[in-house]
Amino acid sequence: MTTSEKNLKTCNKGHKYYKSSDCPTCPTCEQKRKPENGFLSLLSAPARRALEHNGITSLHLLSTYSEKEILKLHGMGPAFLPKLRTALKENGLSFKS
Repeated sequence: MTTSEKNLKTCNKGHKYYKSSDCPTCPTCEQKRKPENGFLSLLSAPARRALEHNGITSLHLLSTYSEKEILKLHGMGPAFLPKLRTALKENGLSFKS
């Protein structure tokens, strides 16, 4: 098994972090951006960014999409569907059929 070499990076806010990929996302900045409540707080950073990038910032907007459409978003995987279904159901909503 090979290990990836991690490179020291610095974000535009001065946080230093190591990454083995070209991903420019600073883990410190991303942690500070994470909501403390709401359905977006249930998701990992890539899944949350996938929804935010597509303007899906509320459960009402989420309910206008089908599960299949959500799974097509980069960063969104099937592991998050149960969490999203539950959040929608608790608010009297569901994915579009």
